[in-house]
Amino acid sequence: MSTRTAHESATADICTAPALELGRRIAVGEQTSVEITRALLDRIEAVEPAVHAFLSLDAERARARAAAVDAGIAAGEPAASPLAGVPIAVKDLLCYEGLPTTAASRMLEGWVPPYNATVVRRLLDAGLVILGKTNLDEFATGSSTESSAYGPTRNPWDLDRVPGGSGGGSAAALAAFEAPLAIGTDTGGSIRQPASMTGTVGVKPTYGGVSRQGIIAMASSLDQAGPCARNAADAAALHVIIAGHDPADSTSLDAPVPDVVAAAGAADATGMRIGVVSELGGEGYAAGVEKCFTDSVELLRGAGAEIIEVSCPHFRQALAAYYLIMPSELSSNLARYDAMRYGLRVGDDGSNSAETVMRLSRGAGFGAELKRRIILGTYALSAGYYDAYYGSAQKMRTLIARDFAAAFERVDVLVSPVAPTTAFRLGERVGDPLAMYRGDLCTLPANLAGVAAGSFPAGRSSEDGLPVGFQVMAPVLGDDRVYRVGAALERLAGTADFCRRAPELPGTAMNSEEATR
Repeated sequence: MSTRTAHESATADICTAPALELGRRIAVGEQTSVEITRALLDRIEAVEPAVHAFLSLDAERARARAAAVDAGIAAGEPAASPLAGVPIAVKDLLCYEGLPTTAASRMLEGWVPPYNATVVRRLLDAGLVILGKTNLDEFATGSSTESSAYGPTRNPWDLDRVPGGSGGGSAAALAAFEAPLAIGTDTGGSIRQPASMTGTVGVKPTYGGVSRQGIIAMASSLDQAGPCARNAADAAALHVIIAGHDPADSTSLDAPVPDVVAAAGAADATGMRIGVVSELGGEGYAAGVEKCFTDSVELLRGAGAEIIEVSCPHFRQALAAYYLIMPSELSSNLARYDAMRYGLRVGDDGSNSAETVMRLSRGAGFGAELKRRIILGTYALSAGYYDAYYGSAQKMRTLIARDFAAAFERVDVLVSPVAPTTAFRLGERVGDPLAMYRGDLCTLPANLAGVAAGSFPAGRSSEDGLPVGFQVMAPVLGDDRVYRVGAALERLAGTADFCRRAPELPGTAMNSEEATR
């Protein structure tokens, strides 16, 4: 084998290895964190022109942190966590001191936070190596990662298609083998939908289970950070690192973190009561999506789970309720971007009033989709309309939560497709906002009720060969149930390394049988 071929084979082995396996190699000295970090940075350089998963890289600090982990291990110090020395990508909503945090918006272009988000601090304390910040829809307002001010991310399975949104950059980085782990945020499905469309794993923890301190807010009663990985065990290991009470976040739950690692390790749904939500399927769902979902349910049934059909009638109103609550909270949160304190400032030449500078700055700094949602939210909160729109949506939110509560008296988890379709083509829905919004039908109820939910690969659609996700929803602080069922499906369907089945990216052989053998 030539030197070049041997190097490519070693790089492929590192980039496709599970995160926990990389952590084990580092801890026992089989490979160094520096070696692994270098291989992934090389991979990013090779595929980023095609994928555009990252908005910024932090290569110098990543190498330095990796070297520090290696030095500690060489000195006999115990690893800070099972993932110590493992590289990770972070969605560009989380503040990381010294690295630009833009929310994929011109409004925050070049802004460098002077502090770390709690999630970032916990990653650093656990010894993980942050590679950089990933692309997203501007301020997380989107379902395709096309509304980023810095250009869309492409799906590694088909570069003409979207990776889902808003966290498409984090999911695409995993599917393109640019990182073994990533952090996303989920307001209406922004971890789960990209996971479904890229054949990866993404979990939205119970609301309040992971701190929101230092995460740029979109809709404060809905936003939740969570783990993204290529298998359930890796996601669970990351989950326990970032979860837990944070006094700096008033919405943080002061409760023990569920034992998600043991649940993922068990990977056994025997005896579990699994509820199939009748409202999340049927007309409007692609045949290939429904078949993958049905096949997955039958695998779980065959493994000893009890399958029960469950009706949650108010789930049908989740889309309408969400698209009043979310824009209203977004409008309130983004009012702080007034060009007076930080961020983009346009027209401040001494001839314009503060109001004019504010108007010009927001006009230039915010994109079309963000403006659409701000205007909708401002209208819903305006005098004379608050009760009719925002108030009514909050009442529907209560009914949706009651549907969940009633369902969880009968079953341990609820399951559904993650999205009605597989990844759609770039530009296909940009001019049709309602079609874009309907892609969130299955994921919105979990955010409105604050329950735990995750997406796990369910195979590939027979219609287009693209990945399909299987959604598992569990009660508040029932996150371990999500992992137990998701890992069981992963074991039964053989999807632990699902991304290796993706087509090759231009100029690489990372996904080929030879490269991953």
